Amino acid sequence: MTKAVPELLTFGETMALFMPQEHKSIENAATLEVSFGGAESNVAIGVARLGGSVGWFGAFGDDPLGRSILKRIRGEGVDVSRASLVEGAQTGMMFRETVAGKLTVHYFRKHSAASQMRPEHLDLDYIRGCKILHITGITPALSKNCRETIFAVVAAAKEAGVKICFDPNLRLKLWTIEEAREVVLPLAAQADYFLPGWDELRMLYDTDDFAAVKAELTKLSAISVIKGVGDTTVVLENGQASEVPFYPVERVVDTVGAGDAFCSGFLTGLQKGMTPLEAVRLGSISGALVVQMRGDWEALPDWATVERRMSDKGWVER
Repeated sequence: MTKAVPELLTFGETMALFMPQEHKSIENAATLEVSFGGAESNVAIGVARLGGSVGWFGAFGDDPLGRSILKRIRGEGVDVSRASLVEGAQTGMMFRETVAGKLTVHYFRKHSAASQMRPEHLDLDYIRGCKILHITGITPALSKNCRETIFAVVAAAKEAGVKICFDPNLRLKLWTIEEAREVVLPLAAQADYFLPGWDELRMLYDTDDFAAVKAELTKLSAISVIKGVGDTTVVLENGQASEVPFYPVERVVDTVGAGDAFCSGFLTGLQKGMTPLEAVRLGSISGALVVQMRGDWEALPDWATVERRMSDKGWVER
């Protein structure tokens, strides 16, 4: 019997992550913690913890790091049946440190297995079988063939009537803003849900004028969810803007992974039949919980935790 395709699919590069103990630099650390991170796999783990149906695919080197990461993602309840271990390739690595309050990430991902993904590696029937495909702007920034791959994935999904969720997730260490615009804006034009941050939109449209950006977003067919407009998330649907305030946070420990947590909450909300506004509220709670702990994905909440927060009558939308 063929296993059913998960309702939500996402794909991209997940890397091994090495970090010194808190407040130490890599240069002066005697030991490093080993974990992993990747925007898309973080989202997949977040959806799985919230009870959603989700699959992730990508490529690792057939090495100890790749095998370990694949097992851990599978252990979180994510379908990784289309992920691959590539003999002769390497798993990408990143080293992260926070020194004097400044977060710095050092990438070792050139020629990684994930950067070698090609359209012919795809299981198109698997992609066509889901209900929502989540993509980010990181994958097409990895290489020319990854760019071709993401457009092939989107084309297959659109052909089958699959909804597209797109988070631009700009990484200007990987490409220039001019290069990003040539890819990100066409992908946004094909999306059903567009999840940019306000800072990303300012760069993509080269303006600080919210009205001008709103006019550009209104041309899209997508429901746009703009993160970080002051202390709110703005949902733009059919030309109408609605604000959802950030969920209150008692103490910020680590902001890494907050956007992925928000996205996982939003996508789970859609799976559960929520309106976009309700799904944004769920995403805001998920993001707020994650920043109060350390780690890319380790702090992602489960459904029972989020559900308790959703009943908080003191948090009023406006």
